[in-house]
Formats: sequence, structure tokens, C-alpha cells
Amino acid sequence: MKKNSHGTKRNRSEEMLVFIGKAMDSSNDAIGLSDSQGHHVYHNKAFTDLFEYTPDELETLGGGLAVYADPDIARKVFNAIMIGKSWRGEIEMISKSGRKFPVNLRADSIKDENGKIIGLIGVHTDITEQKTMEEKLRKSEANYKQLFDNSPAAIYQVDYKSGKFLKANDAFCKYVGCSQEEITSLSPYDILTEESKKLFLERVGKISQGIKVPEIVEFDALDRKGKRWCFQLHIKNIYDAEGHVIAADVVAHDITERKRAEELLRQSEEKYRLLADHMKDQVWLMDLNLKVTYISPSVEKLLGYNLEELKQLSIDKLLTETSLQPAMELFSVELSKALPTSQPSSIKHLVELEFCCKNGQTLWGECSFSFIRDENGKPLSILGEGRDITERKRAEDKLQQIIESLEKAVGATIQVLVSVLEARDPYTAGHQSRVTNLAYAIATEMGIDKEKIEGIRMAGSIHDIGKLSIPAEILTKPTKLTDIEFSLIKVHSQTGYDMLKNVGSPWSLAQIVHQHHERMNGSGYPRNLKVDEILMEARILAVADVVEAMASHRPYRASLGIEKALEEIEKNKGVLYDESVVNACLKLFREKDYELT
Repeated sequence: MKKNSHGTKRNRSEEMLVFIGKAMDSSNDAIGLSDSQGHHVYHNKAFTDLFEYTPDELETLGGGLAVYADPDIARKVFNAIMIGKSWRGEIEMISKSGRKFPVNLRADSIKDENGKIIGLIGVHTDITEQKTMEEKLRKSEANYKQLFDNSPAAIYQVDYKSGKFLKANDAFCKYVGCSQEEITSLSPYDILTEESKKLFLERVGKISQGIKVPEIVEFDALDRKGKRWCFQLHIKNIYDAEGHVIAADVVAHDITERKRAEELLRQSEEKYRLLADHMKDQVWLMDLNLKVTYISPSVEKLLGYNLEELKQLSIDKLLTETSLQPAMELFSVELSKALPTSQPSSIKHLVELEFCCKNGQTLWGECSFSFIRDENGKPLSILGEGRDITERKRAEDKLQQIIESLEKAVGATIQVLVSVLEARDPYTAGHQSRVTNLAYAIATEMGIDKEKIEGIRMAGSIHDIGKLSIPAEILTKPTKLTDIEFSLIKVHSQTGYDMLKNVGSPWSLAQIVHQHHERMNGSGYPRNLKVDEILMEARILAVADVVEAMASHRPYRASLGIEKALEEIEKNKGVLYDESVVNACLKLFREKDYELT
């Protein structure tokens, strides 16, 4: 029976050891055991995970002291434990891979039943994450303090129970006119104006009743010298464990100047409205949906609609069909620019719009628009300003009719000259026609404006008009010209200019004819002009003239062919001929299959 009893006790002891071992292995703390000589005898799984050593590896390295980053500290801990003392504190450890990290160490001696120290136990808690968080908290608190102390914005903290300031930065104390030590003896009630005191007490009363109040408010305050300030307060409440508001952090923005500006603006708007009501030019306001919200009396007088009637009208009823589309495009573009920005902006250029009057008539207005914005720069409405230009438009229409009549007269005159030249020299007339068509195509390819293209067409059709003064036998001579004969030919540019210089025309016909034999390097005739001294119309005509002349039959030689002509202008572009003109001409023939006709 005794043997069986002993065996049962032994089994229970073994079971207890297994239980203790499992309990230690389930611990999140790294637990290590050493004997009285410092030899490492056991550690749990958390120890292996933390320090990366097996028990055998630690024994090879001299025991558990190998995981201490500082050997001197390791010896001090071991010596203290071996004389019966406990060790508590933070120690830096080192893992097998060389990673150093802080732990909370709880080390104690292990004694037998007689009190003899037979080993030691160390419980290590990795506090790396805790230390990291503490460092972040330290930096955060340091940053907060720096921000609080040095912020240009006025910041303070107020206690709702005592009603006193708990603390304030220098910026706020400067507004109040006291030191940081003095501010804690004051409450917001002490510095507010009478009107703001009522608002403050009302706010505190609501907070005490648990009523939600706005986080952004405006209060007026007085400093110790009686100077008035206006603050916009951004308030964040501080709550206790039960959820009651006990204090508040407040950032106070000085909006004194803004308030003064708003008052000045209000006064200015009153003056502006008075001015708008009595000015002759038209002034109106529209919302961002282009609905009229205000008109000056001059608008009502001009259009015949009163404000209430205009409010009911959409913009398509106020503008004629021809003016509606450009107006809508203008507002669409300008609104897309104005809405995302808080910067002041206006529609800089003037726009001419035709309005529909109540009586069915129409009138023209020269208008400009700008955006009216709130204090945050957000567009609120559109200000329109205009003046009646109906009479000016009628005068312009009449002038245009005169110009068109003049153009017809010039065209008829030119046609007469072309007919005279054609009757005398059909070859020259055909040459002029082909040059005109090519010059017109080059100018179009270059994107020249329509008015200049029309001038090029007119000038091209008579560019050799000066040849009327040259004897026909020279013009049609089938052999090479003598130097004297060629000199006579060259005079045709000057003669053409003399014939056209007194002809009234919207275009510089005489100058274009005069310059069509000039060259970019000054080697042309009759005036040896260079580069910018030569009109662009004349540069275009020069290239067309050379290409047609070389590609066409002459009385004294056969055609040289279009390729020879193109080689000539390509070889001399930028030297004799304008580079952009040559490029346009080459593109016509080589890419767009242009043919001389």
C-alpha cells in the first residue's frame, strides 16, 4: 500500500510539472530559469519567440545572461538575485539576430525548503510597442505645447465649473492685455461686452442642461484699455467619464477687421445701390441660375419690364436667338472658372448682346460681368453692367454697307483692269489667274484671316497690271530677253503701284503689287526690301508667282515642270522666300495633290 501511495504522489507531481510547464508556455511573457551558477536550464515558447534562442544555444553561449545587451547590467542582476534580492525595472535586451529592445524585467531567486538559493527565474515583458507609443505621445504633447505656445491664433482653455480660464497662450493674453498668470484669475465673462455676456450666459446655461450648442460662435470682447475686439471662437468641449461637459478648448480668431470691412461693405452697398438707381448706364444682378434679382431704374426704362416681370423671364426670353448662344457659352465658361476658386474674378472682355424689349423691339447693349462673392470667396451672384449701343450698331451696319459697296466698286474696277490686260495679252491674264488661285490656297492653308485672303485674291488677279505699259512684242518675244528688255519688264512692279496707289480700297493692293518681286534677303526689286519690310500678302504672292512661272510655258521656253518649281522654293526657303509660305505651298502639292488651274 505504501508503494502504491508513493507512486500516486509521484504521478501527481509529474502531472503538476506538466501543468506548470504548459501554463508557462501559454504565458505571453518570456520566462527563463537558471541554476545558481547562471546556467540556463529552461525557457518557455514566448522566450524563444522573443530572443530567438533554444535552451541548448543559450547554454553554449554561457547561459541566460547572453540575452542582456549590457553584460555589466546582467552581472548586477544575477549577483543581486543570488543574494536573495528581487529585481524590478526596464532593461535593454538583445536577440539572436542582434535586435535590441526594452523589456520590463521581474527577476527573483528560487529557494529550496531550507531557504537555500538554488536558481533564479526571470519574467521578461517586451515593452517595445509601449515605449514607441510613449515616445509618440511625448512628441505629440511637445508638438501640442509648441503649437499652443507659439500659435499666432489665440488659444485658451476654460473650466465650465469655476467659469475661469485654465490656461491661455501669449497670443490670447496679448488681446486681453494681461499675463498668463493673471489670465487664470479671470473668466470669459470679465472680458466680454454687455451684449456678448448675455450670449455667453445663455450658452453656459444650455450646456449645463445638456443642450447641444454650436461649435463656432462670435463674441465681442474688451481689453483692459477698453479696445473692442471681435472673435470667432472654434470650441471643442471636454467631457468627464460620465459624458458631462466640464471644460472646453477654444481657438479664437480675430475677425475685428473683417467685421469692420463688412460694415464698410454694407455702407458701400447702400451707396452703390443709390448710385445704381440714378445712373444712366444699366446695372443688374443675376443669381447663378441667370435669374434677374435686381435692376436699376435705367434697365426698366430701356427694356420696359419691371423687376417682378424680369424675375419671371428666362434668359432666352431676354436675348435674341443670335445673342443667346454666345451669352450661354460665355457664362458656362466663366462659371466653371469662378466656382472652384475663391479669388476675385470678372469677365474681362466686353460682350455685345441684343436684348428683346417688352414692346417687341430689340436693342444692343455692350455688357461686362463680374462675380459677387461671400466672405469665403464663394460666388453668390453675377453683376451685369451695360450701356445702350443701338445707335452705334446702326452706324456700324451702315459703315459695313458702305465698305461692302466700296469692295464691290473696287472689284468692278479690278475686273475692268483684268479685262483690259486680257484683251491685250491673254498669256499674262492666264498667268495672273493661276497665281491668284495658288496664292489663295496657300493663304488658306496658313490660316490667314479672311480679310487678308480676300486682299491677296484681289491683288493676285492684277499683280502684273503694270505690264500694260510694256510693249506687247517684248511680252510675247519667243527668244531670250536682252538686258534692256528685262529692265523694262522689271519696271512693271513700280508701274503697277503707280496705277493703283490712288485707288480707294480696304486692302493694301498697291503695296502688295509693288512688293511681289521682293525677296527675304533683299535681293528682289524694285526696293530691295528684307524680311519684315515685306507684307505677308506679298510674300505669299511671290512664292505663287515663282511656282506658276516655272511650271508653265513661256514664249521663250518650255515649261520646267512643277517639281523643278518646288525644288526652287524649297532650296531657297528662308533665303529668298518666306519659310512658312514655302512649307504651306509644298504641303499643298505633295500632300494634298494641288494642281495649277
